[in-house]
Formats: sequence, structure tokens, C-alpha cells
Amino acid sequence: MTRAWILPILLVLCGSVVATGLIFQGSPVQAAVFLLAFVLLAGVNSPLFFPGSMSALEAQRRSAVDGKPVIYWRAGCKYCMRLRFRLGRRARQLHWVDIWRDPAGAAAVREVNNGNETVPTVFVAGRPHVNPDHAWLREQLSSSER
Repeated sequence: MTRAWILPILLVLCGSVVATGLIFQGSPVQAAVFLLAFVLLAGVNSPLFFPGSMSALEAQRRSAVDGKPVIYWRAGCKYCMRLRFRLGRRARQLHWVDIWRDPAGAAAVREVNNGNETVPTVFVAGRPHVNPDHAWLREQLSSSER
């Protein structure tokens, strides 16, 4: 769980150091803007940006009931963030598993990716798809709602 917070914490710390330097140089407004930018960047790279994560077993159980895809992701992954952005509000309808929080989820991803923890890995109807196109995933979501 702590791995997911390393990058956001480092971003806030770096932003704080730079903002402190700007305050000492007499630029408090610029320091505030700079710190705010780093805090926002840290938030986007944190687990808080993604819909609530669940265990792989729970996600698989729910997917079997409602037919919605399971997305395996990790904090700080630019491809996961891109998929999350492009899915928009529909992302909350999917089942998200943080592989850094769930060893079973990490094992499931490694099993289908030749031992690599390549994310996002999406399981649709039990079949894995690595870094799928968001439009294709939306179609899969629409077909599971029928």
C-alpha cells in the first residue's frame, strides 16, 4: 500500500521545497501557485483519483454477477490515468483492482503478461486485454448493460 503513495508524497515534498525557496525570494503568490500545481499533480498520481479499489476476488465475483469488466491498475501508471480520463464518469461503473494493494490482483496480471505487471490489464468476460482502447472498452461496457 505504501508504494502507491511514494510518488504523490515526493511530488508534494518537492513542491514544498520549491515553494519555500520562492517565498524566501519574495514571491509568495508564485510559491502558492507552484505548490498548488504540485498538490494537484500528486492527487492525480495518487490512488484517490481512481474509483474505489477492491480485491481481485471481489471484483471477479461482482463481474460474474453484472458482466462488467475488471480493470487491474496501479497508482502512477500514465496508461492507467489516460484510460481513467478517457472513460470519464463511466469509469466508476467498472471494477478496479489496484495491483499494489492486492497480491492476488498482481498475480492475475503477471499470469497473463508473461510474468510482467503490465497495466492496465482489463478482463472482459474472463478474457484479458492489455492497455485496451477506451472506445472499445466503452463498447464492452454498453454490451454488458443490455
